[in-house]
Amino acid sequence: MEARDILKRPVITERSSEQMEFRKYTFEVDTRANKTQVKDAVQEIFGVEVEKVNVMNYKGKFKRMGRHAGYTNKRRKAVVTLTADSKDIELFEM
Repeated sequence: MEARDILKRPVITERSSEQMEFRKYTFEVDTRANKTQVKDAVQEIFGVEVEKVNVMNYKGKFKRMGRHAGYTNKRRKAVVTLTADSKDIELFEM
């Protein structure tokens, strides 16, 4: 897989914004990607040094629309921690 296929989008929530102070960035990633692929993709795209990667899997929720029922898509989220001497990732241009 290509690096741009592995990282889908950054996850911007109140908690993930607070974690950016501690050099931790959260991304939604492809469900088939492993930690090594996520680490290589972040280093290639943003040009930073990654210390560690934590990955979480989320099952799809059961939803109903009238008499039709099904599940939402399953997701995979990765929290990437940068090294102390690495530069920051600029998610928002100021």
